Amino acid sequence: MKTKKHIGVFTAIVIMTLLLPAETKTQTTQSSPETMKQVTEQESEKKAVTTKDTEPGQILMSESGQTLYVSIMKGNNKNDGSKTAPLKNIDKAISLAQPGDIINIAGGVYMGTLNVGFIESPKAVQLFGSFDEDFSVQDIKAHPTAIQPDNESARSTRKAVMKFTKDVAGTVIDNIVFDGGQRNAYHVKEGIIEGIEGGRLLPDTERPAAGNSTVFEPLLQFVSATSGGDVTIQNCVFVNGASFALQAGHRSGKFTVKNNVFVGNRMAAIEIYGTCASTGGPNTLALCGDVEIANNTILFTWSRTKDFLDMGYGVRVMTKCNYNIHHNIIGASILAGVDHTRFNKNEWVKVDNNIFFVNKDKDFHYSPASNTRLRIDAADFGDLEIASATGNKNEIPKELKIYKAYLDGYLNARYSEKTDLDRNSAANQWRSMMGMNLQGTMSSSVTMFCNKYPWKEAMNLFGNISGYGAQ
Repeated sequence: MKTKKHIGVFTAIVIMTLLLPAETKTQTTQSSPETMKQVTEQESEKKAVTTKDTEPGQILMSESGQTLYVSIMKGNNKNDGSKTAPLKNIDKAISLAQPGDIINIAGGVYMGTLNVGFIESPKAVQLFGSFDEDFSVQDIKAHPTAIQPDNESARSTRKAVMKFTKDVAGTVIDNIVFDGGQRNAYHVKEGIIEGIEGGRLLPDTERPAAGNSTVFEPLLQFVSATSGGDVTIQNCVFVNGASFALQAGHRSGKFTVKNNVFVGNRMAAIEIYGTCASTGGPNTLALCGDVEIANNTILFTWSRTKDFLDMGYGVRVMTKCNYNIHHNIIGASILAGVDHTRFNKNEWVKVDNNIFFVNKDKDFHYSPASNTRLRIDAADFGDLEIASATGNKNEIPKELKIYKAYLDGYLNARYSEKTDLDRNSAANQWRSMMGMNLQGTMSSSVTMFCNKYPWKEAMNLFGNISGYGAQ
C-alpha cells in the first residue's frame, strides 16, 4: 500500500517555486509501502500541493488555498470544515470548496448527505481519504474511507456512486474505497458460492425478492461534457461495480490511473475515451490527451450478461487517447485483459511490462480491420503493430492474496440453458396447422456471475508483487 506526505507551502514559496526550472518544482517523499502518511500542521495554510505521484514540474493549484476536513463520526455539516471542526459529509465539503481545494476525509462509510447514495462534483477538487480521526495518519487498511451506498438508496436515486460533471483539471482522488456491493441486488438461490455473501448479480430489470433492483451505473464516472485537464486517480479500491468501475470522458491533458485495486467489476474495470472534436474532416481521429494506466491490480472483471459472451475486460482502449498501460496485474477477465477493438490508432497504444493470467478469452483482443477480432496471448504481444509491447508475461502470481472462495467460484463458473418444447401440446398442434412457429420455454442458469467480493479482502491486494500491480 503506497503512502505519501503532503507538503505544505506558503504563498511566497509558491511564487518562488514557479520561477525555478521544471525539474526542481516537484517535491517527493521516498517512504516505503509500510510507511504511514504524516501530515504537517502547515497543511491548512497550503497554497499548492505536491505528491509522490505528481509529474515532474506539475503543481496542483488551489484558488483559495484552503483545506477542508470531513469525518462521518465526529463531523457536523454546520461546522466550518477545519481540522478541529470537520464537516460530516463529502458532498457538503465539495459544495463549500473552491476549485483545486484539498478535502481530507477520515475513515468511515459515506453515502452522501441524508444517505442519498451518490456524490457529484461540478468542480475540480483533491480528495484524500482514509485518515484517522486526528487527520495525522493516512492508511487505507487501518481506517478506510468507503463510499458505499446501501440498497435502500436505490429506491429513490440511481446514479453513479461518484460523478464529475463539469470542470476536472487538477482533480485528485486518493485512498478511497468505492464499493457497489451494498447497493447491488443479488439472487438468493442462483449462483450461490460457499463463503460468498449472496448469489449472482441481478440485472436492473430483475426485481429481487426483497429490496431494490441493482443500479447499473459506474462506481466513478467523468461524464463526456467535462472540460478536460489533468486528472489523477491513485491508491484507491474499486470493488463490485455493476457497470464499470471507472468510466471517463477525457477532453485534454493527462488522465492517470495509478496504484489502484479493481476487483469484481462488471463490463470493464477501466474505460477512458477521448471527447475532443475531430477537425480534420471525415474519417479523421483527433488526439485528445494521454492516459496512463500503471501499477494497478485488476481482477475478476465480469461480462455484461450472465452468458459470458459480451464484454468483461480489465482495460478497454477507446478512441482519441494516447494509452500507456504498464506494470499492471490483469487477471481473471471473462473475455480479455486488454481490449483494443475500437480502432484507436496503433501508434497511440503502448502495453509494456504487465502480468496477465487466466483471462478466459486470451489476454488481448485486437481488431486490425472491420469484422476482425484477434485473440492474443501475452507471449505473442511482440507481433502486434502497436507503439510498444515489451516485457509482458503470462504467469499466475502465487503471491496474490486473493479471497480463495471467490477464486474457486470463478474458475468453475458455468452457464447453461435448457429448452422445453412440447410439440404434441394442443396449442403447438394448432400452431403447426396454421403454419405458425411452435412455442416452448427456455430457462438459463449460471453457477457464478458478478458475485459480491468482500470489500475488505480487496485491500489485501496492495503490495503483493514488487514492481507490479498496486503497491
